[in-house]
Amino acid sequence: MIQYIKTSRLNIAYHNYGLNDAETIILIHGWPDDALTWKTIIPPLVNKNYRCITPFLRGCGLTHFLNAQTLRSGQLAALGQDLVEFITALNIGSVHLVGHDWGARIAYNTSALRPDLVNSLTALSVGYGTNNPNQKLSFTQVQQYWYQWFFATERGRETLAADRRGFTRQLWQLWCPGWHFHETEFETTAQSFDNQDWIDITIDSYRNRWGNSANDPDYDSIHNQLMNAPKINVPTTVLHGECDGATLPETSANKEQFFTKDYQRFVIPKVGHFMQREDPQTVITAILNRIQKV
Repeated sequence: MIQYIKTSRLNIAYHNYGLNDAETIILIHGWPDDALTWKTIIPPLVNKNYRCITPFLRGCGLTHFLNAQTLRSGQLAALGQDLVEFITALNIGSVHLVGHDWGARIAYNTSALRPDLVNSLTALSVGYGTNNPNQKLSFTQVQQYWYQWFFATERGRETLAADRRGFTRQLWQLWCPGWHFHETEFETTAQSFDNQDWIDITIDSYRNRWGNSANDPDYDSIHNQLMNAPKINVPTTVLHGECDGATLPETSANKEQFFTKDYQRFVIPKVGHFMQREDPQTVITAILNRIQKV
């Protein structure tokens, strides 16, 4: 059953699993994906007596803005603040964070700026320190990010708006060369892309990430802090698929200097970008190992 909680800008839709008084894990999905990405991960965690909460990001699923005039920003600072306000509104104290793709970026940023809210972090498919548009990329990674450069053009926006399912299905296929997903799995998730703000949030997020759209001034303070890649004082595990066709494993390598507590990174053989779908047992084991070390 979908539940809702209001923050300063959003009515955030989320799923809640397990006992409300249990130790809490918040699992944050990426793009193009939704909260159902964790459906195989959740039951074993609940069976270990954890409460699991899976919110839908702004512009996704049944999450919606409270005010039609609010800027539809996809800025990472905005997405991170959404999570901070979500955790605060739940009134449950500090939590364990698990994030994939955009969700990993959000979880890193929350852990860096609000470590008081985070007991541990497990990040999938993305390394830390990627907020700055001036970051250096290998030529191979530049090639893999073709869709991000395409979204910087109006033709890219029009193409995504004209066939959001066709476009995102192609990305799923490219990003996970060894995984043959069932059409029902994709279509069930893709319903979340019908949110009226999904196109705006998607396009602005990728344009803003590379300095091609203006920042939302409401998040200037947060943005400025993130540009300096502040160190993370939270125990962290990073998992990256060896065959990830979106963000290459090289992008999460050699990040140890950003972490002041226990930090581990594992490259998972024969796995692509959606490792929580492709190899759920490895993800479950990593989450439990990280949490139980705290």
